[in-house]
Amino acid sequence: MSVIQAQDERAPARISLRHVMAVFVGNGLEFYDFLTFSYFAIYISRTFYPGGNPSTALLATLATFGAGFLTRPIGAIVIGGMGDRIGRKPAMVSALVLLFRLMQGFALGGEVGPTTAFMAEAAPLHRRGLYLSMQYATQDAAVLMAGIVGTTLAAVLSAQQLQDWGWRAAMLLGASIVPFGIAMRRTLPETLHRVGPEELPRPIASGARAAGRARPYLAIVVLGLMMLTAGTIGSYTLSYMTTYALDTLHLPATISFTLIIINGAFSMVVEPLSGWMSDKLGRKPVMIVPGVLLLLAILPCFWAIGHWKSPWALDGAEALLSVLASLSAVPVIVTITETLPPYIRSGAVATIYAFAISIFGGSTQFMIKLLIDRTGNPLAPAYYWTGALAVGLVAMALVRESAPVKRRVESPDAASPARASLAG
Repeated sequence: MSVIQAQDERAPARISLRHVMAVFVGNGLEFYDFLTFSYFAIYISRTFYPGGNPSTALLATLATFGAGFLTRPIGAIVIGGMGDRIGRKPAMVSALVLLFRLMQGFALGGEVGPTTAFMAEAAPLHRRGLYLSMQYATQDAAVLMAGIVGTTLAAVLSAQQLQDWGWRAAMLLGASIVPFGIAMRRTLPETLHRVGPEELPRPIASGARAAGRARPYLAIVVLGLMMLTAGTIGSYTLSYMTTYALDTLHLPATISFTLIIINGAFSMVVEPLSGWMSDKLGRKPVMIVPGVLLLLAILPCFWAIGHWKSPWALDGAEALLSVLASLSAVPVIVTITETLPPYIRSGAVATIYAFAISIFGGSTQFMIKLLIDRTGNPLAPAYYWTGALAVGLVAMALVRESAPVKRRVESPDAASPARASLAG
């Protein structure tokens, strides 16, 4: 048994459903806020860049969208490292306190590490995939909410009203969640105490110590970055479909915003299933098999969308791609989390995620629009996503299996009366 497995077998903290919601409210807020900007990008571009070339205005707006990601790696290092030194709970509270527009990228960069580490350490060992799948499911609940808000606004407002003030109303809703999230997170138990004092980096010279002790895990950092980059490009390509339908296919706004509802609803249902399957079958089969099917499906789906330009083709392709992408995504974050030791887990997960998001998440929609404009080929998003996914699949094949069911690690459920539960 490895040292990491031994550390993770310590009795998990008992958490309630309220605690789970408190942990993931920041993740949901992150996706709602950033993706709402993305969904309304074409209207925002007309507001701030009126009278110019519409294509150039949209590119400028998408570049502004990407700028919010640039401070994420700094937030990952600062707040994620804080989660390894002083605890998961204070790091998560700090991330929400900092969640204002100028500091948003910084705060959200530090959001993922403490959140993921907390749930991994609070979950029973043989249910970790299911518990961590809730991180993605709550993000897609926010996507679903953004889709419902966008579709409702598109149905009741004119195009001019959407451009003038409708998109602002959608974004204000996300900002109103922050105080509730801060209040909920103050009640969380701490999971860092499950790591022994000898396993923690000391506050003095902690950066150098943590860097030295993280060196043996460089391979999982690199492979994790490759896998998360593929997932990030896929996620933001799917989120671009609203703009793609409006700007490239020239479909009505109500049809375009329906795509968000489909993406959020299908993904939110599939992700817990993916986590549960990875607990039973192992992480690698559940990430690789849907990943290969997704690789084969991307180009035909985009071809069908461009060929028929009909709502049913658009909705069907969005549903299929969302299901396959979601099935493959959950085991990736679980594998990265399980492979990293507790004393660097929060900071390392945050940093890997932040670099994947800041470099590729923030630039994906800009790159897609630029490729479409430069090549005139509406299949450009499919080629871009397929290339990224191929790289991610190589990493998935190389990464070590981490699921306890495959490594024959005894579940702590039977040994510990203090096992975690999802109580209401």
